[in-house]
Amino acid sequence: MTPEETLEEVRSGKLRPVYLVMGEERWFVDRALSAIRDAVNRQGIAGFNDDKFTAGECNVQSVIGACKMLPMMAKKRFVLLRSVERWEKKEDDDGAAAKKSKALSPLDELAEYAKSPVDSTVLVLVASKLHGQRRLVTAAKKGGFLVECEPLDRRAIPNWIRTVAKEKGHTIAAEAADQLAELSGTDLPYLADAMERLSLYVGPKNPISAEVVSKLVTRVAHAPVWDLLEAVIARKPGRALAALADAMDERDAALPLLGLLFSAVRSLLKLEVALQEGLDLTEAAKQAGIMPFKARERAQTLRTLPPGTLRHWVELMAAADLALKGSKRSGQAVLETLVLEMSR
Repeated sequence: MTPEETLEEVRSGKLRPVYLVMGEERWFVDRALSAIRDAVNRQGIAGFNDDKFTAGECNVQSVIGACKMLPMMAKKRFVLLRSVERWEKKEDDDGAAAKKSKALSPLDELAEYAKSPVDSTVLVLVASKLHGQRRLVTAAKKGGFLVECEPLDRRAIPNWIRTVAKEKGHTIAAEAADQLAELSGTDLPYLADAMERLSLYVGPKNPISAEVVSKLVTRVAHAPVWDLLEAVIARKPGRALAALADAMDERDAALPLLGLLFSAVRSLLKLEVALQEGLDLTEAAKQAGIMPFKARERAQTLRTLPPGTLRHWVELMAAADLALKGSKRSGQAVLETLVLEMSR
């Protein structure tokens, strides 16, 4: 199944007892996972019948045991197992010992469970990649519960943009979709954020034109935005204002720059929440949309911030967004005030 087919199926009320959500496009993975979890939670008390595990930090018996528990005051339980590929790597590392043992591997135990799953549980297995000949993968393909979340080819991006626009109730000109694809490449989280900003800007049911894309989504580089944020975190307002001036190298760049700044802060907030939930740094970074080589640096950034800082910044940026859309002050003046308030 594609992620879109999964969403359509879930929205129609059909929930499978097992899903293998596999692929390296994190945006698709998170979207499918959220849809399945929300559909389960609508049938009971949210969070009351949830269990979350990470392969390598638990044993497979704990996961299967959670699946066999009866739901309380709900129709179904939701059990999530992330990073399933870790067990495959461990099998590869322990290959010689595994051949001598008659015990099933964790992946094969999951495949056995999938043959006769518990109807009152929805088990979601998340993996970036597994070998296609694994019993679990072949069972998922044969049983129709494999959700493939591979990155999109660049040529498919304009069509994806049109699909997202339609979901939000808009039409988008072919020229605008091509322009947005050219500006943003294959970065789906960034594209989704851009589509959200475009949707809010044009208003319900209004079309998205190339002119609006040119106005709202400019080539504001991510690096200057992080330079700006790092200066704010270091409480160096002079350096932050200089970074702001470097980032605003295009006319009317205030709104898109604020959008990118918000995206950067939101990724830190997601990382903070994921770490608080007990995920390891690698998995937390994936969930937050942070590249692996930046994960440790971003985690160190979090440790330097007083509790509540990120949420306070979100409030400040929301006020700046209103000022940019309704104030007579220049965009640069609004963002300079924001930067100084964040740097306090």
